Amino acid sequence: MALLAAEGFASFTLDDLAERLHCSKTTLYQLAGSKQDLVREAVKHYFRTAAEAVEKKVADTTAPSDRVLAYLNAVAEQLRPLSRQFLDDMAGFRPARDVYEANTRLAADRVRQLITEGVTEGVFRDVHAAFVGEVAAATMQQIQRGEVAARTGLSDSEAYAELASLIVHAVSS
Repeated sequence: MALLAAEGFASFTLDDLAERLHCSKTTLYQLAGSKQDLVREAVKHYFRTAAEAVEKKVADTTAPSDRVLAYLNAVAEQLRPLSRQFLDDMAGFRPARDVYEANTRLAADRVRQLITEGVTEGVFRDVHAAFVGEVAAATMQQIQRGEVAARTGLSDSEAYAELASLIVHAVSS
């Protein structure tokens, strides 16, 4: 995954990957039946591991505003190793893009939940948490598609950090 994250995957063949990873193609075929399957499985593994790391950061935090910041900043941290080439390759490869989009939807749902918790606890203004979640989701989707990077020059991880700051400042009392 580190190789794919750093360099992308569209230009690699299984022969290239086997050579770069110092293994046989047979070893790669034991992981997945094709390059496409291997990429999809690697992306799924990456986001599953990332989600666990993100949730650990949130679990270690108690204040609602800190939880939102911890969540989105942890997402930013997990995206940091992904090169623009990898993100562009992922956008162009439907199975990998589907994994990223599903994780983006889950992240937006989690932001809604964290905002709702903060409103319920009286720490956040009485905002419409579902709306804030939708704004977050729309922004996350634009980040995921590379639109924010193209318009602002921010990396995906920088954009998530900015989103975290914006949301917390918008909902704080």
